[in-house]
Amino acid sequence: MAQSQYHLFSLPQEILDTLVPRNIANQTTAPPPPRADSATPALQPAAGSRACNICLGATFVDVDDQRAHFRSDWHRYNVKIRLGGGEPVNEARFAQLVDGLEDSISGSASSSEGESEDSDAVSALVQKTRKLARPSSPDDSQNPSIPQTPVVWFHSPPSTQIGIYKATFPAATSPEDYLSELKEMQHGGEYGRTWALFMTAGGHFAGAIVRVKRPDGDDDDSPSTKKGKAKRPKPEIEVLKHKTFHRYTTRRKQGGSQSLNDNTKSKAVSAGAMLRRYGEVALRDDIRNLLTEWTEEIHDCERIWIRASVSNRRIFLDYEGAVIEKAQSQTQAELTRCLQELTRVKVSHLTEDALRAQDEAAIAALPKPRALPTPASLEAPKPKEKPPQPQLSPAEEALRDKWSRLLDMVKRGRLDTFKGFWEREGAVLGGVDAPVPEWADERGGTLLQVAAHTNQEDVVRYLLEDLRADPTLDVPAPHLNASTAEAEDSGAESDADADTQRLPRARGGRRTAYDLARTKEVRNVFRRAAAAHSDWWDWLGAARVPSVLSAEMEEGREEKKKARRKGLKDKVREREARVVAAPPPPPPPIEAPPRLARKEASASGPRKLGGSASAVESVAGLTPEMRAKIERERRARAAEARMKALQGGGRS
Repeated sequence: MAQSQYHLFSLPQEILDTLVPRNIANQTTAPPPPRADSATPALQPAAGSRACNICLGATFVDVDDQRAHFRSDWHRYNVKIRLGGGEPVNEARFAQLVDGLEDSISGSASSSEGESEDSDAVSALVQKTRKLARPSSPDDSQNPSIPQTPVVWFHSPPSTQIGIYKATFPAATSPEDYLSELKEMQHGGEYGRTWALFMTAGGHFAGAIVRVKRPDGDDDDSPSTKKGKAKRPKPEIEVLKHKTFHRYTTRRKQGGSQSLNDNTKSKAVSAGAMLRRYGEVALRDDIRNLLTEWTEEIHDCERIWIRASVSNRRIFLDYEGAVIEKAQSQTQAELTRCLQELTRVKVSHLTEDALRAQDEAAIAALPKPRALPTPASLEAPKPKEKPPQPQLSPAEEALRDKWSRLLDMVKRGRLDTFKGFWEREGAVLGGVDAPVPEWADERGGTLLQVAAHTNQEDVVRYLLEDLRADPTLDVPAPHLNASTAEAEDSGAESDADADTQRLPRARGGRRTAYDLARTKEVRNVFRRAAAAHSDWWDWLGAARVPSVLSAEMEEGREEKKKARRKGLKDKVREREARVVAAPPPPPPPIEAPPRLARKEASASGPRKLGGSASAVESVAGLTPEMRAKIERERRARAAEARMKALQGGGRS
């Protein structure tokens, strides 16, 4: 049977009569009987009148002894555990639990009758035992908690299952009453069942009042009309009222409302922002006016469905004179789709064997329950010892502070501050080539490598030329892995100059400060330094700089660029000059035709202004400006010829 034939409020009677609630828990087999705890032997209450029916093995000599027992912490603990569904413990087991608590429970045998029946220590012990002992029953240990789903399922033997959204049932309905409530839904009552649906998002609004179940007795069973034609069945869902409108409230391709943007950022003052604020207010007023207009219909609705964001939800609820109470639970096509989703039941056709296998697989996939706690687990957990933090001396703290400030200046490119700080503290920090401390976790082992990696061009130039930092030092291996090295290597070579050839090296090989530079400007600083101070370091070898860049090379490169631009401009000027200097083709001679020829031409057919087809072909290949100029000249000559012909005819 197709899924579209099952409507939530019009289920077939043969299906309703055989439906039973279905879930994984009630399909499982009965759990095995509980096993006796080997550590705690099962003790039965002692027989006779002087015995406690709750505490295990508790017997008394006289009434006073029995009353003292009832006031003891052991008895009160067992009573609380028994009321919570747990198993009482014997006196020895209770003593172990007491030892596990940090707060000692004093013996209450000497307590007076006016003393409070409960003590804080007993309550703490009960709460701790319940928390650690879950699950306390065999059923809970065998059947762990089943994940909740938005759909409740029913089974109709032999192989039909239907699923219904739980939200369609009243909020106070318990799972045991789902089936009876479903059967009650099949009755429409005197006025039928109506729902209200409202959606708003991105400035769009759609609302509808829908009858999902016709009143009882409204079904027309006559199969045909009076004329014998087949009568069209009444629709199961009838839209009574609907309305859609739109306001400009969000930026195109940006998302988010203007009010949300105002709350997170500074309030925009643009014209678009003002229009969006006006649109939000207008959208709110339009929706509330519509709700007021539909007040009577909304009050008669059985369910009210609202799809809106948290901010837009305030349009419908929590305002003075709100039509929809808070306790009640985009386009017209979207409303219809949601209504169909809610009122069409889910259908599957699985045999009972297939269902049983499905349930077993679902239970096997659930997380396994925790084992019952042992006496050792009920003891107070010892706090985890944190690893001791290294204690820094004042001198070490001062040195760490200096390094932090220095690295911050380098990464931010604050060159002037860096110069003054280095003049004062450079010698204390160990010089320009001193290794960066490991706790800083920087990409690079020296200040030059850190500056190159953060693309600080001025700082790199100052370190190379003024402080003479060593560019041949290797980058420490822990700061770089093979994948990062490969990615940076490929990115560095992608925008290198055409005349710059990188030195070949194996993957994961040694790297220097130049290899950490990620921009062309920073790499050119190394190349200029190599050209200006070639005797300082082994630039092309150990420093891994591929080539030098002297001032003459840069000047020559600029001259080439200027010459290239100048050549392009000259070519454009020459092309324009040729177009302007090209003489227009001579127009064909125009003779005044005799009067008789003019009549014959008019009789033979319409005549085009501007000459024959050969004249049109003569302007082929010219620019649009030249064609327009020639066309104007032709029209002027034709007009002059017509004026002469008219003047000649007047004289005759």
